[in-house]
Amino acid sequence: MRNRLADVVTTALRLLDDWGLDSFSMRRLAAELGVAPSALYHHVASKQELLGHLAARIVGGVVVDDDVTGTCRRLREAMLQVRDGAEVVATATAFRLGISAFEAELARRTSPDVARTLLIYVVGHTQATQLHWQASGLGAIPADPDLDASFDSGLAIILAGWSRLAG
Repeated sequence: MRNRLADVVTTALRLLDDWGLDSFSMRRLAAELGVAPSALYHHVASKQELLGHLAARIVGGVVVDDDVTGTCRRLREAMLQVRDGAEVVATATAFRLGISAFEAELARRTSPDVARTLLIYVVGHTQATQLHWQASGLGAIPADPDLDASFDSGLAIILAGWSRLAG
């Protein structure tokens, strides 16, 4: 096969942006790459494993540092850059695929429980934001201009609780 795993992931991310996760399939990916669907399984064992690679690529450029608020905002922004990016990361998180290094680094700077809580909050809020954007873009609901403020408020509540418990 002429494609490498990196090619498969790059093409999959482009298709995800074009079609969304609901319409993403291994058959569509294979057609885009010009190969038989079975050829994809030389690179990944399953669609879930591919989603883990997509999630790793989505969060891969996010710097985790001692500015936990900034780290969480950067994670949110990275997911917002890819259509259904938060859903991909949520799936990978549930299956424990592709983002364990990110979570481990965040845990090192906070604690395992705080890192897990932050990850669930950031991914969940971002997933709700992306769903809201899609629905408002179709005219099904009015746009909510307060999504960023809502995110920041919830993040502040979690971090204040962590500070209080740690202090």
